[in-house]
Amino acid sequence: MPGRAAAAVVDVFVYVVVLGLFVEYLPAVLSETFTLTLLTAVLLKVVLEVVILAKNKVKTRFREAASPIGKVGAALLLWLVLFSSKFVVLEVVDLAFGSRVSLGGFFSVSGLIVALMVARELVRRLLASYDAPEPR
Repeated sequence: MPGRAAAAVVDVFVYVVVLGLFVEYLPAVLSETFTLTLLTAVLLKVVLEVVILAKNKVKTRFREAASPIGKVGAALLLWLVLFSSKFVVLEVVDLAFGSRVSLGGFFSVSGLIVALMVARELVRRLLASYDAPEPR
């Protein structure tokens, strides 16, 4: 994939599509306008990048832990980051948009985040396959 900025733009477009599908098919997920859906996608991109950074730091800590207690502590911290991130997403969206955007509750936002991450990875792999040189 070309640069980081291009990857971020593609991610936001993927997030808009996934979020739009959730708004259409999941009654708990609401967005009053397309503009709010787009802004929510941008906000989700920022928040999820921070969560991914935190998760990767904890994973590094887990790998570097020398003792079983260190590994257990890092595993618990990883679980805490992943679990609490859903509440962070809900709160940030609520603070930014109030009742005009709702991602539902814990389970709907968890499904949304999984769908966003899977769709993002699939699109990145698809685009990377187009960047690969063709065999002769």
